[in-house]
Amino acid sequence: MRIITANVNGIRAAERKGFFDWMKKQRADVICIQETKAQEHQLDDTIFYPKGYHCYYFDAEKKGYSGVAIYCKTKPNKVTTGLGWPHADSEGRWIQAEFDGVTVASLYLPSGSSSPERHQNKLKFMDRLLEDMRGMKRKRREFVICGDFNVVHKEIDITNWKSNQKNSGCTPEDHAWVDKALDEVGYVDAFREVNKKSGEYTWWSNRGNARANNVGWRIDYQLVTPGLKGKVKKASVYKENWFSDHAPLTIDYDFEIK
Repeated sequence: MRIITANVNGIRAAERKGFFDWMKKQRADVICIQETKAQEHQLDDTIFYPKGYHCYYFDAEKKGYSGVAIYCKTKPNKVTTGLGWPHADSEGRWIQAEFDGVTVASLYLPSGSSSPERHQNKLKFMDRLLEDMRGMKRKRREFVICGDFNVVHKEIDITNWKSNQKNSGCTPEDHAWVDKALDEVGYVDAFREVNKKSGEYTWWSNRGNARANNVGWRIDYQLVTPGLKGKVKKASVYKENWFSDHAPLTIDYDFEIK
């Protein structure tokens, strides 16, 4: 099972930069996309429905904002959009595809960086999401929650740890939330199962040559339920070409989607 997660920062912009040409060569079973920044009716070109995949979009009500998508080689048994509460649903932040034995979700968690009020709203979103994740873990199936979580876990996940402690995404509350998701609720950070190195980032600012100097943050994850812990085989961050300010994260699992 190969799963890709990618924040494309505008799916139409990413398409112009070659995202779909690259994606088709990856032979992924599921591709989770965040920040489509489009309404599905605007995506009338067949390129946004790649051949060989079942494609599902969940848009934000606000035009040009947020939005998630999921592409699946195997037709899902069920596709669910939203989490049943306004912040997740009106802003198009969650879509999941259910297969035999495993559910794969694409999540775009709020950034909270624009104001203190947005950061507080983000923290409320995270608390509610964690309760939903508890419920998912109790189900008799595995879950792979992919996406842009907009949170840094540990010091090795960001270049400038100390100077960012007051910035949303790198606050003590952000770190503590990941701790709780992993240590208390019991999810597994799939990337860290096979790669313990520092300097492994998935997002870079567009300012100050951050990308060229690898001054980045690791904020894109695949969090999995414990049954997949020993099945993570390989993880990679694609940085040869740039489709957005994030890089796609690909993880291979010793698990078959049916």
